[in-house]
Amino acid sequence: MVQFFRSDDIRLAFVDEGEGDPILLIHGFASNHRINWLSTGWFTALLGAGRRVIALDNRGHGESDKLYDPDSYGTPVMADDAARLLDHLDIDRADIMGYSMGARITAFAGLQHAGRARSCVLSGLGSGLVKGVGAPGPIAEALLAPTLEEVTTQAGRMFRIFADQTGGDRRALAACITASRQTLTPAELGGLNVPVLVAVGTDDDIGGNAKELAKLIPGAEAFAIEGRDHMKAVGDRSHKAAVLDFLHRRP
Repeated sequence: MVQFFRSDDIRLAFVDEGEGDPILLIHGFASNHRINWLSTGWFTALLGAGRRVIALDNRGHGESDKLYDPDSYGTPVMADDAARLLDHLDIDRADIMGYSMGARITAFAGLQHAGRARSCVLSGLGSGLVKGVGAPGPIAEALLAPTLEEVTTQAGRMFRIFADQTGGDRRALAACITASRQTLTPAELGGLNVPVLVAVGTDDDIGGNAKELAKLIPGAEAFAIEGRDHMKAVGDRSHKAAVLDFLHRRP
């Protein structure tokens, strides 16, 4: 059942199911908790492993408030949303897992709110967290274009089609993509002092290389999701198995 809480006076949606060690799931850009985590089998896998599973709709996404000012977004802001959800639920520490944009938010949350993350799983985003994943302008323009036929870039078409498939508010998503592609330096990543797993598809030409990012984070592990691109890696069985194994082994 979808519930709501307020973060900095923004109404955000979330779900909270099961019992056991909590894990907070943060979805990717233009997605929502249902598309990213429920329909791909992550809830089933994590609940079956005895976890309490919490997933939110990021601001501008899903059933959360839609905002049209880019200043209302930004990765540090959305990392604060994640921490405030844990506050709302009286959870001191949780494993935090994000996909793509959600992985970026997870990394920022692990740094900004040290002590709240028991571990971090960064999926769908590898070296792109440091090197960047491309200019957001063409994607914002694609989202705001009157018709799909007017979109000429491959990335723009991909996200425009995905946003339409998920019923996203394209104006809110354009504001979000404009402001939410911050990177982290190797020095900053060196301060992420919790167990970390980086998992990226071998055919992912958006997120970057998993091993390259893991080398910058003390003790981090890397997992290659074989034969999967950015969109298809999310629900991959080997991806789930690697994450469950990591969670089982983490201190």
